Amino acid sequence: MDDAVRLESLTKTYGSGDSAVSALRDTSLSFSRGSFTAIMGPSGSGKSTLLQCAAGLDRPTSGRVFIDGRDTSGLNETRLTELRRASTGFIFQSFNLLPSLTAEQNVALPMRLAGRRPPRGAVRQALAQVGLEKKAGSRPSQLSGGQQQRVAIARALVARPAVLFADEPTGALDLSTGRELLATLRALAGPGGAAPDAPGVAGRVTTTIVMVTHDPNVAAYADRVLFLADGGLVGELVQPTAEDIAARMTHLGVPS
Repeated sequence: MDDAVRLESLTKTYGSGDSAVSALRDTSLSFSRGSFTAIMGPSGSGKSTLLQCAAGLDRPTSGRVFIDGRDTSGLNETRLTELRRASTGFIFQSFNLLPSLTAEQNVALPMRLAGRRPPRGAVRQALAQVGLEKKAGSRPSQLSGGQQQRVAIARALVARPAVLFADEPTGALDLSTGRELLATLRALAGPGGAAPDAPGVAGRVTTTIVMVTHDPNVAAYADRVLFLADGGLVGELVQPTAEDIAARMTHLGVPS
């Protein structure tokens, strides 16, 4: 199976002895290339831990994580960092843009900090993918909240990652702006994904999106929704509506 990310018998335990807490319990999952998956669950269900382990930002206590076909379990920190830079992007709830830099400079910054010069045209192409090629010279204060988050997406896309991880990406946005952002993510998922405002940009790769959210309306943009509880997978919905998702969350004891 052609998976962008595969998790095999993943367990993550914090602490030891009687004080040990299991955030993930023997969890196996796969995310096929070009898919858009939302992960949901009650507070403490393990969804953020799963995202961190799947992205290579944290190591599991046991089990294996494959990113873009590579087993991360045997990689040292240097090799793991190189794999993350080459194959993954991460979007946080906060935009984390530097106010003194333009959109173009913010997008290029991670590669420059890593001692790499972005390929010619790659930064403009990443901005074009999220419909912001005309805002390349604008600073964050000159952009709306949604535009700032799209710059953050472009920053994650500039290295052309196989997988884009998103942790509550609409949490700091109003309803209208959040919908705009989700439409961008929806358009990016799949082979040659492109934002509606950015037709004709060449050289795209198949983008896989894995997103943690607590909002059924946000999760409904995904192809598939996975439900976690007590550190394990307890359910899955494919092409669900927001109402389907809310009903499942209520069943898990989470008020809608």
